[in-house]
Amino acid sequence: MPKKSVKKGKKPHKNKPTSKKYTKYKIEGDKVTRQRFCPRCGPGVFLMNSQSRFYCGKCHYSEFEVKKQDTKPEEKTDKK
Repeated sequence: MPKKSVKKGKKPHKNKPTSKKYTKYKIEGDKVTRQRFCPRCGPGVFLMNSQSRFYCGKCHYSEFEVKKQDTKPEEKTDKK
């Protein structure tokens, strides 16, 4: 049996997902507010906000959010 010949050439172009950096900025009046930057990489590299942590995909830096718990004991009022 003869081998099948495989066509070689250009591969079809695959579209990449667009950058979502525009979601990291908010315009409030005349002010532009930016989300958190990575402290290691510097400004321009945003931290991803995922579940309960901030994560840098470039240097793998991560910060965990501290869970705020009410440490006050419940007040019991006994009225007779």
